Amino acid sequence: MSTDTDNNDIVEDHQTKDNEYEDICYLCHRTERTAGKMFKLPNGISICSDCMHKTMDTMSQMDYQNILKDISISQTPLQSPQEKTDAEEEKPAEETKGKEQDNMNFTRIPNISFLNLSDLQNMMGNPNRQKIKKKKEQAEGEKAEPVIDIRNIVQPHKIKEHLDEYIIGQEYAKKVISVAIYNHYKRVASETLKDFPFEERLRDVEIQKSNMLMIGPTGCGKTYLVKTLAKLLDVPLAIADATSLTEAGYIGDDIESVLSKLLAAADNDVDRAEQGIIFIDEIDKLAKKKDTHSRDVSGESVQQGLLKLLEGSEVEVPVGASSKNAMVPTTTIDTKNILFICGGAFPDLDEVIKQRLRKKTSIGFDAELKDALDKKKDILKEVTVEDIKKFGMIPEFVGRLPVIFTLEGLTKEMLVEILREPKDAILKQYQKLLAMDEVQLEFEDAALEAIAEKAMEKETGARALRAIIEQFMLDIMYEIPKDDSIGRVTITRDYIMGTGGPVIDLRGGSMSFHERDALKAIPQSAGM
Repeated sequence: MSTDTDNNDIVEDHQTKDNEYEDICYLCHRTERTAGKMFKLPNGISICSDCMHKTMDTMSQMDYQNILKDISISQTPLQSPQEKTDAEEEKPAEETKGKEQDNMNFTRIPNISFLNLSDLQNMMGNPNRQKIKKKKEQAEGEKAEPVIDIRNIVQPHKIKEHLDEYIIGQEYAKKVISVAIYNHYKRVASETLKDFPFEERLRDVEIQKSNMLMIGPTGCGKTYLVKTLAKLLDVPLAIADATSLTEAGYIGDDIESVLSKLLAAADNDVDRAEQGIIFIDEIDKLAKKKDTHSRDVSGESVQQGLLKLLEGSEVEVPVGASSKNAMVPTTTIDTKNILFICGGAFPDLDEVIKQRLRKKTSIGFDAELKDALDKKKDILKEVTVEDIKKFGMIPEFVGRLPVIFTLEGLTKEMLVEILREPKDAILKQYQKLLAMDEVQLEFEDAALEAIAEKAMEKETGARALRAIIEQFMLDIMYEIPKDDSIGRVTITRDYIMGTGGPVIDLRGGSMSFHERDALKAIPQSAGM
């Protein structure tokens, strides 16, 4: 009895999940919201009324007499060997055998292909991946609940406090993005505040969307900043790479694929996706190609295609795929409340800024020297819209990103803080790994400075820190599980620089790795 009850519960759970999603016509791939009520077929296949009527009309117009005649001809017995012509006798045995086998088969009915219904869902892939969640039904006279409640919007200072726990430095960038996020979701909530006591002159004022463009060197925390922000806000986040986007009709992802990722992040809930955040990384790779006469399908053309998404419009989006085709269902998403954040390193943009600033250089005792700009480290803070246009971004695209801010390049002191201060600091991760082996891991301050110096030489920002630590922690992570007597490991500057080793504290004393290996070698040599 318990088994039957469990099976019934499983069936009910599946039915409940299926009821959450809209039906999609298998033939035209329109959703229930667009095509209307569906006809249900076995194995969960749905057909809209239009496609069903077209199928019935095609069946009614078929010439069944000729079809039956073709079938009867295909079923006639084979000719006897005496009736074969001389030409047929001269044909190879394999060809004659193949012809006899074809005559034994039935001729297929024209315009009708018989499909196994169990294979139809496999052609569609994961069924829930390409289904759209239904909108919540609203009773008569009931007010629609706002997707975002203005009383629950996180205030800018609290957003920044949360970012401070994970991100070191970048004070200006965190302040800008906190205010922009707060204003954006107030704008979204304001559309449902019909009873709010606004002044009469402010009641019909429409707040425009403020998309963002962040500029900063590689490894300074652009992507990590957005990921941390999305966790705090609990909104769908899609991270897309601009380098894979191409103009429609070319190999690569269509521009609408960034909305498909956001829809998937929202569990195919259109209402929730329309309040989400899209981060397009490597946006500087879409700059116009200079000195070329070929069609720029992955540069300027993609910028032009992104204009309608950034501005706010209803876009046909493929569900569960990166491009539109006949086998993929589509749905409509309104992008007016979707916040777009674009980020890029913009290499050589500093040279464009310097070239503009050097025009101000004059002659005389108070003139500014040209090489003075080369020593300026925070030159990106001087960026203007004209500099970004000269870099290769079209004016229409830059105009739809009104909030432009820069991130600082990481200094040695910032890298040391990144190693130990954030909530998910790299050193804390390794300390937790060794704590599982009941071993303490400690780092000298001089060792952290040595790691930061090596990272500065690589010029890849915070990404270099993990690569360096992985390298010198390899032997330690390999040796520690062998010996249960190790109680603590201290990383020294000499070990990082390759001139010494770490200090190992045993449960009863202290020694280095070299001393420990020497002690192990003594009984071996004595035994020989």
